[in-house]
Amino acid sequence: MAKANKRTSLADLAKELGLANSTVSRALNHASDVSDATKAQVWALAEKLHYQPNSLAAALRKGRSNVLGVIVPHINGAFFPAVVHGIEEVASKAGFNVMICQSTEDVDREKKHVEALLKAQVDGILVSMSNTTRDYAHFERVRSQGTPLVFFDRMPALPDACGVVVDDYLGAYQVMEHLIEQGCRRIAHFAGPQILNTTYDRFRAYQDALKAHGIPYREELVVHLPGSSTTAGMTAMQQLLQLPERPDAVFSAYDFPAGGALQLLEDYGIRVAEDIALVGFSNEPFTTMIKPRLTSVDQHGTLMGETAVELFLQLLKRAEPLSSRRIVLKPQLVVRDSSLYGQPAFHKQA
Repeated sequence: MAKANKRTSLADLAKELGLANSTVSRALNHASDVSDATKAQVWALAEKLHYQPNSLAAALRKGRSNVLGVIVPHINGAFFPAVVHGIEEVASKAGFNVMICQSTEDVDREKKHVEALLKAQVDGILVSMSNTTRDYAHFERVRSQGTPLVFFDRMPALPDACGVVVDDYLGAYQVMEHLIEQGCRRIAHFAGPQILNTTYDRFRAYQDALKAHGIPYREELVVHLPGSSTTAGMTAMQQLLQLPERPDAVFSAYDFPAGGALQLLEDYGIRVAEDIALVGFSNEPFTTMIKPRLTSVDQHGTLMGETAVELFLQLLKRAEPLSSRRIVLKPQLVVRDSSLYGQPAFHKQA
């Protein structure tokens, strides 16, 4: 009899019944060449010993694990959880289980996750790379093994890479045009890591919009954030307030630093909107819960996750690798009180 603290295997059932492993396997799968009496005997013992079949092994014998690996850089805020929600919704409907890994912005951990997912023989990997990733050998290995690889949000400069991104440049440019229309001319920028396509494109749009409207680019108005936290935003805002002439607007590459800037400005008695316009990026839920409400850019995280799985399913069906495909989603500028420069910040509050 199998030990109580040991998971019952198919071999345990076969030994207990004095049958061949193959006979037990066929009985459990209701094979027509096994008698009803033997099937009943096998199933009775399986239930008694709480036998659980190894579904992964069975799937692999059929050439598919029905598991989709997902690597996210972090689960802070609402954006990546929204992406994962979209991934799970579509993957589940397609018959796939989702295995989620978090790199915590650590490239070494990201590499370990890739290795673990490949060993688990997942049917595909969806990944948003860490902000410390500088080489892409681990991603190349995934593709060299024929495993479908789809990037989302953060996408490396790899030939023939497939992924789903939001048009960060367009979203940031819309922010800048909105601020300029409000009469802002000394617009500061909290810039994210320039190694990432997302924050690089937001910074590029900031520069291009200034140039297009004849506004000089001022290096002192750009603060490169050490992270995307509220504390980073407070520190960045403190740096800007020490300038001889403070900015009349701040465009942050992330929402949380914008929230930190808002806190600091409140501490200094500087009115957001009336004295300094403020805009973030990502449309986190807290943006509607603070006063004044924060203008931001919606990245459509759930739609991004859904679209990434749909692209994976296309890759899975193809006999040959799909050449580079980049699906670009349109962002949405959500204007709220914080960016209405020169106007009382709470005039639209409910």
